[in-house]
Amino acid sequence: MLLNPIDWIIIAGYLLFSLLVGLWVMKKAGKDSTEFFAAGKNMPWWLLGISMVATTFSTDTPNLVTDIVRQNGVSGNWTWWAFLLTGMLTVFIYANLWKRSGILTDVEFYELRYSGKSAAFLRGFRAIYLGLIFNVIIMASVSLAAIKLGTVLMGITPFQTILIAGIVTVIYSALGGLRGVLITDFFQFFLSIIGGLIAAYVALSHPEVGGLSGLLTHEDVLPKLNMFPDFSDSSQLLAILIIPLAVQWWSVYYPGSEPGGGGYIAQRMFAAKNENHSIGAVFLFNALHYALRPWPWIIVGLCSIIVFPDLASIRQEFPQAADVVDHDMGYPAMLTFLPAGLMGLVIAALIAAYMSTISTHLNWGSSYIVNDFYKRFIRPESSEKELVNVGRISTVVLMIIAGWLALNMQSALDNFQIILQIGAGTGLLFILRWFWWRVNAWSEIAGMTISFLVALYFRFLHASTSLPSLTSWQELLVGVALTTAGWLIVTYLTRPTTDDTLLHFARLIRPGGPGWKRISELAQTRGISLNEVEDEAWRVPQGILCMVLGCVVIYSILLATGYWIYANFIPATILTVTSVVASYYLVGQWKKLVAISPEKQ
Repeated sequence: MLLNPIDWIIIAGYLLFSLLVGLWVMKKAGKDSTEFFAAGKNMPWWLLGISMVATTFSTDTPNLVTDIVRQNGVSGNWTWWAFLLTGMLTVFIYANLWKRSGILTDVEFYELRYSGKSAAFLRGFRAIYLGLIFNVIIMASVSLAAIKLGTVLMGITPFQTILIAGIVTVIYSALGGLRGVLITDFFQFFLSIIGGLIAAYVALSHPEVGGLSGLLTHEDVLPKLNMFPDFSDSSQLLAILIIPLAVQWWSVYYPGSEPGGGGYIAQRMFAAKNENHSIGAVFLFNALHYALRPWPWIIVGLCSIIVFPDLASIRQEFPQAADVVDHDMGYPAMLTFLPAGLMGLVIAALIAAYMSTISTHLNWGSSYIVNDFYKRFIRPESSEKELVNVGRISTVVLMIIAGWLALNMQSALDNFQIILQIGAGTGLLFILRWFWWRVNAWSEIAGMTISFLVALYFRFLHASTSLPSLTSWQELLVGVALTTAGWLIVTYLTRPTTDDTLLHFARLIRPGGPGWKRISELAQTRGISLNEVEDEAWRVPQGILCMVLGCVVIYSILLATGYWIYANFIPATILTVTSVVASYYLVGQWKKLVAISPEKQ
C-alpha cells in the first residue's frame, strides 16, 4: 500500500465534496426530466465547455496517450488529434442547429427529422444501442483504467476497485443529475490539470530520467519525439497521419467527436442558454482539449520509456497487476514515484477524471433509456417524478453492467480501435442528414447495422479465414467504404421522409443550401416561409472558413507547445505567430458568421 494518511485525507475530502454537491442540487435535479437531463436548458457557455473537457479527460485518457507514445511515439497522437476537424465542424456548422431543435436528447432528433414507423424504430433502437450497449463499452474502458490505477497505486483488487468507484459515482450521479455533473466538472477540470502537471514534473525528476534535458537526449526516447511520422515509411505515414486527417475524422462515429455533433456533446449544447452559448461552449471545449492538455501526459509517457522500457519491467515491478499489464500501464506505473501528499492529490485528480466521465455517461445513457425508450414506448403517460426515478434506477443498472465488462477487458488502445471500427462509415451520414433532404431513417438503420457487422467480422471472423490480414487502418477503410456504399444504396431504394416532416424540420432548423432546394421549392408552392429571419444567407461556407481558421489556431498552439518544450525555437516561434495571426482573423470571421444568421430573440 503506497498511500499515507495525508493521501487518504485528500482523497476522502474530494469524495465527500462530490457527494455534498450531489446532495445540494438533488432537490432541483429531481424537479423534472428536463432539469435532470438538461439542467433546465439555461447553462452558460464557459461552464458547459469546461464540463465537456472534464468529461473527455477520464482515467483511461492519459493511459491511452501513454500507450500511443510508447508504441508509436508522439506522432501517434494524430490518431485522436485528427478529431479536432470534427470538433471545429461542430462548433461553426452544427452547434446552433442542435440548439434550434429544442429537443432533450440527440436520439429524439430521429422523429424530428424522419417520419413513420422506421423513425420511431430508429429512435427506440438507437436509444438502447447507444445508451446501453455502446455507452457501457465506453464506461467499461474507463473503469479498466481505474482498475489498473487501483492495483498499481492502492494495492486493491480489480473487483474492489470497481465496487468502490462504482458505488461512489452512482450515488453522486443519481442524486445531482446533469446540474450536479456540471458543477463538479468545473472543479474536476482544474484538479485534473494540476494533477497532470504534478505527474509530469515528478516523472521528469526521476533519477533515471534526469530532467527535461535528460529525457530529450535519451537514446530510447529520441526516436519517439517526432510530432509527425516518418514520411519515408509509407505504412506509418498512412496509419498515423494521412488516414486520420483524410478519412477518419469525417467518417467515424466516436463519443465526444461525433461528425455533426451528438452524444454528451449535444447534451451540453441542449443545456445552453441559447445558440451563441452553445457555439462558445463547443469551441472552448476543443481549444482546451487539444491545445492545453496533451503535453503533460505525453511527457509522462516518454519518461516511462526510460524507467519501464518494456512490459516485462512493468510486470516485475507490479506482480499483483500482471494479468492486466499493457503499455497503457506506463502512466500509473510512473505515478508510484509521487511523494506523500502529492500522491493523494494526483490520485484525487484521477478519481475526479473517472467520476466526471462516468457520471456524464451515466446521465447521458440514462436520458436515452428514459426519454427515448421508456417514455416514448413503454409509458408515454408517465409523470415527471416517475421519469426521474426511472433515470436514477437505470443509472445504477448501467454502472453494474459496465463494471462487469471492465473486469474482462485488457487494453485502452485496443478498446479505442474497437470503438473506431464499430462507428466506421457512419460519420458522413451524420454530417449529410442535416443538409440533404433525401437521407431517411432507413439510411441510418443501414449505416448502423452494416458498420456493426463489419466490426464484428474483423474482430471475430477475419482471422479464421484464408484472406490476408489487414492493419487497423485498412480495416477502417474497408468499414468506411462498405458502410457508406450500403447506406447510400438503401437511401435510394427506400421512400423518402414525408414532405410535411421535411417542411417542419426545414422551418425549425433553417439548414439551407442546395441539399434542401426541392423542399424550398415545395414550401414556395404551398406559400410557406422557411426563413423566420428575413434574407437569411446560407451560413455553411462562412462556417467552413471559421472551421479552417479554428483548426489552424489550435493545431499551431498544440505543435508550438511541443517545439518550445523541445527547445526548437524556430518552428516554435513561427507556429506561435501563426496562432496569433489566425486568431485575429478568426475573431473577425466569427462575427460575420453570427451576423449571417442572428439568433431569434
